[in-house]
Amino acid sequence: MTERLVVVGGDAAGMSAASQARRRRGPDVLEIVVLERGSDTSYSACGIPYWIGEVVDAREDLVVRTPQQFRDVHHIQARTRHEVVAVDTDAGRVRVRDLGSGREYDEPYDQLLLAMGAVPLRPDLPGLDGPGVFGVQTLDDGQAILDHLDAKDVRHAVVVGAGYIGLEMAEAMVVRGYTVDLIERTERPMRTIDADLGCQVADAMQGMGIRLHLETEVVAVEHHGDRGMRVTTSAGELPADVVILGLGSRPNTELARAAGIPVGDESGGVVVDVRQRARVEGVWAAGDCAEVHHRVTRAPTTIALGTIANKTGRVAGINLGGDYATFPGVLGTAVTKICGVEIGRTGLGETDAHAAGYDPVCATVETTTKAGYWPDTASMQVKVIAERRSGRLLGAQIVGEEGSCKRIDTFAAALWNEMTVEELLNVDLSYAPPFSAVWDPVLIGARKAWDAVLADETR
Repeated sequence: MTERLVVVGGDAAGMSAASQARRRRGPDVLEIVVLERGSDTSYSACGIPYWIGEVVDAREDLVVRTPQQFRDVHHIQARTRHEVVAVDTDAGRVRVRDLGSGREYDEPYDQLLLAMGAVPLRPDLPGLDGPGVFGVQTLDDGQAILDHLDAKDVRHAVVVGAGYIGLEMAEAMVVRGYTVDLIERTERPMRTIDADLGCQVADAMQGMGIRLHLETEVVAVEHHGDRGMRVTTSAGELPADVVILGLGSRPNTELARAAGIPVGDESGGVVVDVRQRARVEGVWAAGDCAEVHHRVTRAPTTIALGTIANKTGRVAGINLGGDYATFPGVLGTAVTKICGVEIGRTGLGETDAHAAGYDPVCATVETTTKAGYWPDTASMQVKVIAERRSGRLLGAQIVGEEGSCKRIDTFAAALWNEMTVEELLNVDLSYAPPFSAVWDPVLIGARKAWDAVLADETR
């Protein structure tokens, strides 16, 4: 008898799961239906700022596989513009709304995977739902922004929020030649890294012409038709022809909550086990809407990253396909590039470590991406966070010029394996002048952190 898998959400987690399940079970034994409320499946949301900033040429370049390819090649029914509005776990069915026709119908399932992703934060403020104000989550959002920019005489852009998306979109607006004001309610941009490194990000943005309004909050957006908008803030008013919201996101769990599927109080994501099973028979969850285990804090959390979405989707799909897989957790490793500055982080920052109950010691070093005498060597800062006395690595951060940031992956590998900074400083990394100094920046950071541990013991 053919079993039926229904997937809610057709991007990274959902399509990874569907593909893995299909590899293990053919269409004669497993029917797969994917319901996606947007217009695309399996696309790179991370590439949207680069598409808008004209680094990526076309929308199609960000699509990995189209719904037609999933149907024709993989025998997966990928229905775009179909939104799931309710889940009935007792009856084993979901209520679906066809956004094209408005028709609603029931879709039965034997197994259900929730992969709805995250929803952008959008404060309930006057004017924030008006024309010319955009979130950045889907390719449809990106297209709406481009259509607006092409149709209007845009000169002033206001970006609200200084996280990854906000900063990347601010840079994209500068690249397009607009005057850019960035509003952030806290004291610095990029709060996922510690303040002593984050100041470099602010300097780079200001050096590119972005006007930062820190410790400032948006109060309202006034719309004046063809005369554009005025953004009212706690510090005054700013003109705007386009407003971009980059305020972060939260797990999209409304469907799960309404259906009685447990959601974590602390994580905010659907509660799952190591195989991505929810606490309701026949229901699974993966991606941004599902909680994950943090390997350093040991606590459940949610982290909206495409890497994690693909991995958790893969694990869910293997299990749904009849094999066995588990997801071992996350470190929150992430990289980006803002205004020529590369930024990388993994594990806990200094503030995070204190909040998690650790007593950390830290070391920050100034170093170079290559041998100091190499013609195009660039500067970088490395910060290493270790546990006091034990020297266990807790996290690392890197800010620097080109060639800096991917070294965070070495720290991530060491952190994954619960190494101490003493163990890390003796790892046999490669060396040649065009690639690093004889002491690689990773090793210098680990060595200085170990020195800090030893110095603390002798006090």
